[in-house]
Amino acid sequence: MPLAKDLLNPSPEEERRKCKLKRLVQHPKSFFMDVKCPGCYKITTVFSHAQTVVLCVGCSTVLCQPTGGRARLTEAVEREIVQEPWHVHCSTIYMV
Repeated sequence: MPLAKDLLNPSPEEERRKCKLKRLVQHPKSFFMDVKCPGCYKITTVFSHAQTVVLCVGCSTVLCQPTGGRARLTEAVEREIVQEPWHVHCSTIYMV
């Protein structure tokens, strides 16, 4: 009786949906990102699952607000994901 799917080579989409402990190579879904303030253009490092409101150091603008899981970035904030061993492929700048 052959298996319906390959257990050694799962698809990237299937791996993304799994819990961090059930993946083929265990790694967390959280990451750190550099967030640029739209007012004063200072860069602040923010955790993706921040549980407190993050303010800009220069002008006290709200950069992100906590939700149940990931923190929600405010409008017109630029972010760049910090290079971590498990997030090397995510180095582009996004406009939220």
